[in-house]
Amino acid sequence: MPFELLFPTPFFHIVPGHRSKSHAVLAMKLPRRMIVSSLDAENCNKCQSAEWTNEKRDRCLPKVLEFISYQNDTLASVFSGVSIFGCLVTAFIFGIFISYRNTPIVKANNRNLSYFILVSIILSFLSIFLFLGCPSDVTCRLRETSFGIFFSVAISSLLAKTVMVCVAFKSTKPGSPWRKLLSVKLPYTIVMLCSSIQVVICVIWLSIFPQFQDLDTQSYPGKIIIQCNEGSDICFYFMLGYMGLLAVVSFVLAFMVRTLPDSFNEAKYITFSMLLFCSVWISMILAYLSTRGKYIVVVEIFAVMASSAGLLGCVFLPKCYIILFKSEMNRKTDLLGNRQE
Repeated sequence: MPFELLFPTPFFHIVPGHRSKSHAVLAMKLPRRMIVSSLDAENCNKCQSAEWTNEKRDRCLPKVLEFISYQNDTLASVFSGVSIFGCLVTAFIFGIFISYRNTPIVKANNRNLSYFILVSIILSFLSIFLFLGCPSDVTCRLRETSFGIFFSVAISSLLAKTVMVCVAFKSTKPGSPWRKLLSVKLPYTIVMLCSSIQVVICVIWLSIFPQFQDLDTQSYPGKIIIQCNEGSDICFYFMLGYMGLLAVVSFVLAFMVRTLPDSFNEAKYITFSMLLFCSVWISMILAYLSTRGKYIVVVEIFAVMASSAGLLGCVFLPKCYIILFKSEMNRKTDLLGNRQE
């Protein structure tokens, strides 16, 4: 974005004349936002917040704008490439699951929930583009809320998968009350309920404390950091906290049922994916609190990419390997045989 659009006020410009030695000494002792404006070096003027002085302290110059730019920042190219690659890989896996939708390994743990997770991962990779370029009020309001909702849908779907594995095993006993929970609507109810809570949190956040573009002119000398103000840190951490709560519940439940006798029980993969997910976001919060400038955005982008790749790799790549290279394991007889054991 051109500097003139952000700061239309004309810069304070001083044309230096003959300067004495004492003038130069005084200028070097001034703060970098003060300039000497007279020949006798008795009067000083302050530059505007969007300006900085030159080395001689006799002229106000515009500060450098800092954000992850598409034009001259390698980070933008790297993140864009990773995002597109992640979307393509996820779409390829999605195509495999649709093509083999009637095989036991896809049907065993509710294929529709798998579709929900894959769509959420694709949207999470695409949300990275909201962090790139010069932030505006619109992109600021969509950044955190988008990945918060997308990951909540994905984790809620994993939680629903784990619950159904547990319920299916418990219901095999004669007269078990767990049979009443074997309903087609149960997993979708879990996903809708858990995701809706996150949506409500984000709506309240946007309604009461909306995010907006903020200009940091104080953190770095000679730079203006164009960043997003979260509006409310409490809402931001509450959103992350709820997402972490879903991940912890999914992890604990998946860890409990990981050893159930089922060839297609993916609880152990969910356990590892949630462990990775929690580790990434704990590290992200620690780095977020100790980082400034555009590198805050880098930390957030890395967290989104690592979480998306972790869910994709831990939950879906083992299934794709069996579908494509171990088709003899993708048979209903194997599923029934292990359950009978």
